Amino acid sequence: MKPYKFIISGGGTGGHIYPAIAIANECKRRWPDCEILFVGASNRMEMEKVPAAGYDIKGLWISGLQRKFTLDNFAFPLKVTKSLWDARRIINKFKPTAAIGTGGYASGPLLQMASMKGVPCLIQEQNSYPGITNKLLSKKVQKICVASTGLDRFFPKEKIVLTGNPVRQDLLDIDSKREQALQHFNLDASKKTLLVLGGSLGARRINQLIDNQLGSISSDVQIIWQCGKFYYDQYKNRAIATVQIHAFISRMDLAYSAADFIISRAGAGTISELCIVGKPVIFIPSPNVAEDHQTKNALAVVEKGAGLLVKETDIDQNFNTIWKGLITDSGLQSNLSSQIKQLALPHATIGIVNQLESIIND
Repeated sequence: MKPYKFIISGGGTGGHIYPAIAIANECKRRWPDCEILFVGASNRMEMEKVPAAGYDIKGLWISGLQRKFTLDNFAFPLKVTKSLWDARRIINKFKPTAAIGTGGYASGPLLQMASMKGVPCLIQEQNSYPGITNKLLSKKVQKICVASTGLDRFFPKEKIVLTGNPVRQDLLDIDSKREQALQHFNLDASKKTLLVLGGSLGARRINQLIDNQLGSISSDVQIIWQCGKFYYDQYKNRAIATVQIHAFISRMDLAYSAADFIISRAGAGTISELCIVGKPVIFIPSPNVAEDHQTKNALAVVEKGAGLLVKETDIDQNFNTIWKGLITDSGLQSNLSSQIKQLALPHATIGIVNQLESIIND
């Protein structure tokens, strides 16, 4: 039998790229002689991240349709046409056994052409509210791997499989790393710890909140504040004995292990990690993403009693009440932890590749 050949498209953000690479790695583990080719948008971060992970990638000239009037929108029909043509050429040359899409601009034309050529296709939807690309592709693909329930509102029910989102495997045993984590971050074992996450670039409004509330919060807990590389110079001088400030945290497994409370954005990948971590979380979703999907992601958790939510527009009025309510109520803390752990799907990558194998065999 000839080795399997997989073509994978996912990009634009880490939330699309990381799952795509995780799926590729699991394919390589399961079928060591398989060939893998990525297809991305030629000016996006996947063109750097995918080769760094050891895989070849081809770029398409494609971008999203801007919501406000711009000159780029005039080029959109031309970009779509050229991307479809280039995707067809790539598929004809590579001859994939199956195609996988994890979201992002390039996955639309690639999976559209793959399905037209009769290639078995699978998409992985990270969010509780899917983007337009995956909604359109759902009619053409064989399987749709999702991370939350209720997506039969958007996708054909018979194609949906609840697998979860791929997560870092070093998060599966964080409870055993508590001592190591306290030493790594030089924390006081007798004090509770708050972990503040705004993503690798940082979250302006979360940073402003922590900066404004620093005196009050640091009297309650010690803080690991990941402010992001864009904001580090602005906030680094706010560090004191009980407040440490990081542009980036390389050992997220230890940061999660050390934390007793977490304040975080609500990207799909982050939420999947937080479900495995199982700590009380206050979500502050970014409102600056397509279709406000971070708020929808957070609500899918909060409505199950598994997290707390503060919208950016309500931060000044509501945060202090919610924070004080959380840290003074051990029953609430325990309940949030147990509820969010019940949402964890730690073996998502294996489940997704199982579905990939099934569409090949079918």
